[in-house]
Amino acid sequence: MTESKFNIVVLLRETCDPNPPVRLTADGYGVRERGLRYLANPADLAALEQAMQLVEFGGGEVTLVAVGPQRLDDILRLGLSYGAKRAIRVWDGHFQGADAAASAQVLGRILEILAPDLVLTGSRLLDRGDDPALALAAARQGLPCVNAAVEVLRKDQGLQILRKCDRGARQKITASLPAAVLVEADSCELRYPDQPAVMQSLAAELEYWGRAELGLPVTDFGAGAALLDKGRCAFPRPNPQRTVTPDANLPAFERILALLSGGLKAREGKVHTLSVEQTVEKLMQIFASEGLLGQSEQ
Repeated sequence: MTESKFNIVVLLRETCDPNPPVRLTADGYGVRERGLRYLANPADLAALEQAMQLVEFGGGEVTLVAVGPQRLDDILRLGLSYGAKRAIRVWDGHFQGADAAASAQVLGRILEILAPDLVLTGSRLLDRGDDPALALAAARQGLPCVNAAVEVLRKDQGLQILRKCDRGARQKITASLPAAVLVEADSCELRYPDQPAVMQSLAAELEYWGRAELGLPVTDFGAGAALLDKGRCAFPRPNPQRTVTPDANLPAFERILALLSGGLKAREGKVHTLSVEQTVEKLMQIFASEGLLGQSEQ
């Protein structure tokens, strides 16, 4: 494997903007499409930035892959403005109704055709959390898969990866190639494409693959390959807020106010607009009234 032929595939996915309110369908098994705003998954863009840095320092090319309908063309063109050389959108009407196992079948076939040295994507989706599809596809291909990566470097004939661990720890590991890496959204600072790159991406040609290009039977993707039945959707339960139990000796009205305030006692704020010398003198008076000066002298 030579550096000039180092091929990186970046999987780009779309997510729903969490700011507009989401409404469920009448049967509760889906989300209403009307009013939703789709955007590129932030962690996937971080993976693209890591790929571009690898190419800039070590050579190679970046190929973008998106599995979904026509609106993903905008996300692919955004990736081309970053400097990617090739963009492929894979979609067929029979892909609908797929779960993670069915999506892994499609991704695995894409990896077989492209045969990349490295596959990068985000570790989490902004609106749905973890997506195991790429990890399952990598397992079926026998590729090492590393998650929670914050830095990816090429070393000798493999990779050196810095990944997140529990309680803020970091772990440095090595992986052989080819490999799949899931990148954290906050792993790097994204670049801003310049205007010529944006204009070039708008005129660039995208490749479109369907069922014929993949060469998969109908039973290997979509609802036919799904292992899990479609379940009802529900909004996540909000995290409960801890409230201090008010003193039982207080009157009922004051206990209600304490519960509504979360158990925090109201404090009167003071604003002083004085000169520097007067401010210092006033602060010393406040410290003395709080007993801080006496404690420091002892």
